[in-house]
Order: sequence, then structure tokens, then C-alpha cells
Amino acid sequence: MSQLILANEAVAGFPILPALVFLPMVGAAVLALIPRSRPEISRQVAILFALATGVLSIVMLCQFKTSDEHFQFTVSQTWVSSLDIKFFLGVDGISLFLVVLTGILFPIALFAAKPDNDPKGYYAWLTLLMGGCMGAFLSLDLFLFFLMFEITLVPLYMLIGKWGHGRRVYAATKFFLYTMLGSAFMLVSIVSLAVLAKAGDNGAITFDFTKIIASNNLATGTGRWLFLGMAIAFAVKVPAFPFHTWLPDAHTEAPTAGSIDLAGILLKLGTYGFLRFGLELFPEATVWFAPVMLTIGAIGIIYGGIVAAMQRNLKRLVAYSSVAHMGFAIMGLFALNMEGVQGSVLQMVNHGISTGALFILLGFLYSRRHTYEISQLKGIAKVAPVFAGIFTIVMLSSIGLPGLNGFVGEFLVLIGTFVAHRWWAVVAAAGVIIAALYLLWAYQRVFQGEPDEANASFPDLRISERLVMVPLLVLIVFLGVYPKPMLDRIQPSVKRVITRMEAQVDGFHEPVTQGGSQLGPIDALLHEHQGGASESGSSNGEHALAPIGVGVIR
Repeated sequence: MSQLILANEAVAGFPILPALVFLPMVGAAVLALIPRSRPEISRQVAILFALATGVLSIVMLCQFKTSDEHFQFTVSQTWVSSLDIKFFLGVDGISLFLVVLTGILFPIALFAAKPDNDPKGYYAWLTLLMGGCMGAFLSLDLFLFFLMFEITLVPLYMLIGKWGHGRRVYAATKFFLYTMLGSAFMLVSIVSLAVLAKAGDNGAITFDFTKIIASNNLATGTGRWLFLGMAIAFAVKVPAFPFHTWLPDAHTEAPTAGSIDLAGILLKLGTYGFLRFGLELFPEATVWFAPVMLTIGAIGIIYGGIVAAMQRNLKRLVAYSSVAHMGFAIMGLFALNMEGVQGSVLQMVNHGISTGALFILLGFLYSRRHTYEISQLKGIAKVAPVFAGIFTIVMLSSIGLPGLNGFVGEFLVLIGTFVAHRWWAVVAAAGVIIAALYLLWAYQRVFQGEPDEANASFPDLRISERLVMVPLLVLIVFLGVYPKPMLDRIQPSVKRVITRMEAQVDGFHEPVTQGGSQLGPIDALLHEHQGGASESGSSNGEHALAPIGVGVIR
């Protein structure tokens, strides 16, 4: 490839975004050259490349400009000049933490689990999967995004089909067919958009995301049809009801690392796709389809929770919980206000942390008992208190307990949805109660009581396993107590999206509380109320003052 053109800036001139994409892919190529007779080298090489990529993602986070709403560290290189296809990468507040999550979760998954056979292929597919995920989150060219989106399918298909359990071939095939069918709709929409938008030089074809959103050349009906094609692909990936049926089978039969990365990273490609290539490319269609998408999200929350409560397989229960949790992310996006969209981005990241941690713990459990059946597990807290304690924290974060990370995103989503569409929020709030029901009931059956003979010798977590959980536990607590650093970086980019929607869609205004939602200084508010009361001469309590020290909503 010729010299990369830096369209914005990089860290001290270093093209950090291409490195995030290509470093794992280079690792996969190196792994392909390692002899199968040296399996221990395969693991070390995979961990080395994954850790290096993770470190680069942290460096990018540290160098990211908090108040900048635009894409940063952008790199653009023409790939196919006649079609204006580019190797075009960039990161903003919307994609920033998904990239960092990818950089953190993949190395943890490599430390958490080992394959039963053929480690060389196993680690090669995992590192290639990491590169594909990085590329999808960073792509600003529609063709490049589609390519990276599709690159993620093959590694996960191979991981489930070769290193999975039970009906692994059936689960892998079902996953591949569902996602490929959705991708076909997306490809048609992308090609049609590139041609019809006429956003290139002199009205030529282009796949450049930034040029297309600046053009605004699509007819209303055309935009709605193209949005629908994109939405089908992303709904399958999330997965949203009723396109979710591949997920429980894929999770149940996948190896531990496959489940961690599927739940923690790959599902986010769907919700991220809705935000980046739905809300930004098709603002009018987004507003038009919002009631439908809110309904789909609400159904997913309730349906996923109820079906999860009925599961007898612990891993399948957690899989259905993902359907419910990702329903919150969809609802937040289509609330179309700052609180909802920011909450959705937080929900994506926090779900990746919490559910990824749950699947790691389930992997530890399976390595000891070789079963996920709830009926065969009992009294584990008595013989493995550390395992039970860590599982409790992670479970409570998944429920959305205040003070842990799961609460923040769901709370913002519910606030944003309540302001915009009240009754959808009321229905979704019931999903929080259902989540507490199925997770606490499962915990009671698996961990409480006296262990039977089969579980009496259940070993507690080893030191290495505890160390694997430490980063995720720290993030669960830190983001639950102090999410401000994340919100400060997400907010400018979300504001850019909402502002553009208001400018592009006639009659659309961000749904907010009447008079705004900012807390005002108490002294100023007291003076304001006192002045209003004296002017009107009212003494019937209509201008009653708020208690001293209590914030007043304007």
C-alpha cells in the first residue's frame, strides 16, 4: 500500500487506527506459519498480538480529545479510484469505547480459556476476528465497513463449528445463514446509496461516509427503503426480535472465548450500525421508523426476559438475557434524544463487560462440571465462595443494580425513552424486574443450598482465574460509580448526530422535558420563585419554594 494520507492527526505521526486493524490480522498470518507441533507458541503469539492491540487502544483513548465532536486520528487512502472506494478510518465518541472494549475483551478471552484441540487454528481465527471487529468500528467507507462486517462471520463460524460443543455444526450453520442473509440486504442498500446519493465529485459514485451525509440528495421514499435494508442486517446482528433465534444456539454450542467475544463485541456491530449508518445516513427514515423500532426493542426486552426465566440451561439463559439487554440499546437509539442515545452507547459497552464476564465464569464452571444444566448444579457457594462472590457481583451488574455499570446505561435509556415515548418506557421498565427474577432465581438454584455429591468437590477459582476477572470487576464498579469520563467523550458526537437530524428532518425536534432538564443553582431559583410570587400576589401555594439544598428541575 502506498503512503497513508493522514487526514486529521495521529499519535506523534503514528497511524494508530491502521495499526489497530492490521496488527491482529498480522498476528493471524504469523500463527498460520507456526508449526502445529508447537501449540504453546501459538497461544503466546496470539496473546502478544492481542495485548499489543489492546495497549494501542488505550493509547488512543488517552490521546482522544474529549470536547471534539468530529472524527479523530483519521486516515484515508484511495483504494479503487473509479468507484471512490477508500481505506478510510476514523474514530469519534460513539465508536471510541467500542474500540477500547474490543482491545480489552479479546486478550481477556485468550487468557480465560484454552481450546481442546488444534490451538493453532483456534488462536488464528480469534486474532483475525479481533481485526475484523476493529475494522468495522473504525471504517468510514461503506464498502470497507461491509468488508470488515463480513470478515467477522468466517472466524466465528469456524470457532463454533470446530471448537464448539454438542450441535456445533448446526449452530454455526444457522448463525452463518442468518447473518449472510441480512448482509445481502445491507449490500444492496450500500451499493444503491453510493449510486443514488451522487455525493462524489461532480455527482459521481462514492462510498465515502462523510461525503454521503453531507450530500442530502436522496428522495424520502428512497431513503426509507435503503434504511430498511440496512436495518434488517443490523437487526439480525443485534439480534432483535424476531431475528434472534440463531443466538441461543450459537452461544450454547460456542467455545468459551467464542461466547465472550460474540456477546461482548460482535452483537454491538448491530447497534453500532444502527447509530452510525442508520441515524446518520437516513435521519428522515430513522424518525419515520422510530415507533416500529421502539416496539421491537420493547418486545425484545420482555420476551427475552420471560424466555430466559424458563431456561434449564445456564448458558442458554444468559444468551436470552442478551436479547433483553440489547433491546434497551435499541430503545435508547430510537428515543432520538441525548439521554437515550448516550444511554444506548453506554449500554453497549456495559453489556459487553457484564455479559462477557458472565460467559467467562460459565466457562470456568463448565471446565469443572462439564455441564450447564441448572438441575445438576447446587450449593456451589458452600464449596467455592470466591467463585460465588464474583458471580454475584457480575450478576447484579447484569440486573442493573445501582452502583454497578449496568444501571447507568439502562437508567439513561429509560429516561430518554420516557421523555420521548412514555408508554414504551413503562413497558421496558418491567424488563428490569424480569431480569432480577430470572438471574436471582438461577443463582438461588445453582449456588444456594447444600451441595450434593457431584458438586461437593467443586474447586474454587485458581489465582490465574481470579486475575482474569480483576479488570472486568474494576470496570463494573468504576463505571457504575463514575461514568462521567465516558459520557464526556460520548456526548459531543451524539450531539452532532441529534443536531443534524433536527436540521435535516422537517418538524423534528429533540424530545426533551418541558423547559429543559438542567438543574439550576438553588439561590437563583429561589430568587426567581420569590419574584414571581410577589408579582402575582399569589398566596395559595402555586409558587411554593423547593426546600433549601434541593435541586430544582427547570
